[in-house]
Parts: sequence; C-alpha cells; structure tokens
Amino acid sequence: MIRRFNRYELKYILPYRQYQKIVQDFKGFLKPDKHADTGGVYRISSLYYDSADLSCYRNKIDGIKYRRKLRLRVYKDSDMTFAFVEIKQRINRTVQKRRICLPIDEARRLCAGMEIDTERLDQTDQETVSEVLYLVKSLSLKPQCIISYHRKAYEGSRYEHGLRVTFDTHLKYRLNNLDVTQLSKDRFFLPPDSVVMEVKANERVPVWLTSLFGLHQCNLQRVSKYCLGIEQGVAHLRQSRVIS
Repeated sequence: MIRRFNRYELKYILPYRQYQKIVQDFKGFLKPDKHADTGGVYRISSLYYDSADLSCYRNKIDGIKYRRKLRLRVYKDSDMTFAFVEIKQRINRTVQKRRICLPIDEARRLCAGMEIDTERLDQTDQETVSEVLYLVKSLSLKPQCIISYHRKAYEGSRYEHGLRVTFDTHLKYRLNNLDVTQLSKDRFFLPPDSVVMEVKANERVPVWLTSLFGLHQCNLQRVSKYCLGIEQGVAHLRQSRVIS
C-alpha cells in the first residue's frame, strides 16, 4: 500500500457519452486497475472534516496555493472494518497525500482528535497520526459532508509509472447521517449523467494522452467534489426553507 506520494492532478467534467468514447480510444494504452471488482469499479464513500466556518472549503474557493484537507474513506465493496485516514495537501499544482489504514473505530477516534495506540505503527504512520491530530485540534475539525461515487480506474504501463486515469460516476453527497458505513438518501451534486475524469501523473502526462483529450475537446476545470457537495447542500437547505 502506498502511504505517501506527490503527483500532479488534472480534472475534467464530462457527459457520459464523451466518457464512453474516450475509454474506447485509450484501450490498449492503459489497463484496468487490478484492485477493482470484476466490473472494474470501486464504490467509495469519504467523510470530509472541516472547521465550523468551513475554512478548508473557503481555501479551495479562494484559490489558496497551499491547503490541506482531512477525510476518512471507506470502500463500500469491502467489509468496511477498516478505513483510510487521508491528508490531502496541495502546493501550487502539486498534490501530496499521506494516509494510514486503521480499524474503522480507531480511525474515527483519530479524526475526532483522540490519541490512539501507535506503538505497533512504523515511523511513517506515526508521523501521519501526529499530523492528523495537529490538524483536528488546531483547526477544530468536525465531520461536515460525505461524498460518494463509483470509480473506474486505469493505470499506465511500466513505461508510464504512476500514471492513473479515473472516471467517477453516481456523484452524490449528504450533510446529515455522517456515518460512511451506513446507507442513506444521498443527493446528486452534479447531473446524473456527469462523469468526473481525473488524470494523475508523477511527473508529466504523456503526449498521446493530452492529444487524445484535445481530440475530444476536454476542458480542464477546477473541480472539488467536497466543495460541490457543500454548495449543493447549502442551496438545498435554502430552497427547503423558502418552500416551508
């Protein structure tokens, strides 16, 4: 399991038909993620933490060059007895991620700012635990939003180490019942036929892939699933109050 990495990320929002055409065109260049299910899909739910005044959200909207966010992630096709606690950090165009896999109850305690037993952990994981505790306590982070989606992922060949292209569908959010292991009535934060495409590369995106995106007229966008979920949730609450 990769616990730390630096990379570049490019994001696009596509209609479903365009996504299907792109996938057909890069067959033979990229291979399906070997860790996905038989259909090549992950079902992911992430619980995002933020301050009471949503400082992590505002840092993204304001385009702050250096920013961090904390999330607890589970894969819904697993038994969900374990969860990933992740710190995602952006410095200009570079994305850095640190994560640790823990029993889910222990992961929840850590994200609540509670000390956990670290004696069994190596130095890398102990440093991640310390950073999580610092963020939770210094920013008074609390659970704010769950983002869920289905992900289909592809990987580069051995000549394109670190290249990863993902397509996320069924893009939903919820602001209540913030337990990632429980089913709930989530709402779409993008139209149901929308697909978020993310390109992740260690150093550079291959020329053949950028040419393919140009051929399909893909427009690079600033996309944050968390921010879109917060915005749609706030808009829904305002609409509900007006109606009532």
